[in-house]
Amino acid sequence: MRKLTWAARGVAAVSGAMLLGALAMPAAAAHGGPDPKGTAKGKPAKGKPASTTPARPTTPRCSSGRDVSSAVVDYSGSGLFETLFRAATDRQGHAFLNDSRNPGVWINLALLPGAPTCAQETALSATEEDPGNLYITLLGSNGTLYQAQCTTASGAPFTPATLPAACGAGFTPISGTPV
Repeated sequence: MRKLTWAARGVAAVSGAMLLGALAMPAAAAHGGPDPKGTAKGKPAKGKPASTTPARPTTPRCSSGRDVSSAVVDYSGSGLFETLFRAATDRQGHAFLNDSRNPGVWINLALLPGAPTCAQETALSATEEDPGNLYITLLGSNGTLYQAQCTTASGAPFTPATLPAACGAGFTPISGTPV
């Protein structure tokens, strides 16, 4: 009976150690085992021909922190008085613009030609005339600054349909960005 007790304790200890190791193992290391689809390390499964489609090129994924900036028109003689413009990025590097005259609408800045595909940070500034200019600056993942100059008008808030016309040429790289 004693031998059976020691054997049971040994099995319990080994099982506990294996469970602890499985929980502590990083997910990337855990997937190093056999492929559930029958292939391992890019080799076709036995009895199956190799795929004839070319491998897709790997593109680096954009990873960005969230960033927010804003600019407000504070000249009381302007029809744009107290208009607030906001820009934000998400973790995938997409940049968005919001015009307080059109609440709840966030416009993807990728609509504009020349926008960086992976925006890291944003900056906004606005002139005080009516119509004035809104300057949108985005920092791309390559360290280059891109700027768009958009014409503002007091009666027309920015929308996805009106922004490309208001911003004309879209984003252009700022030469000599010190990175």
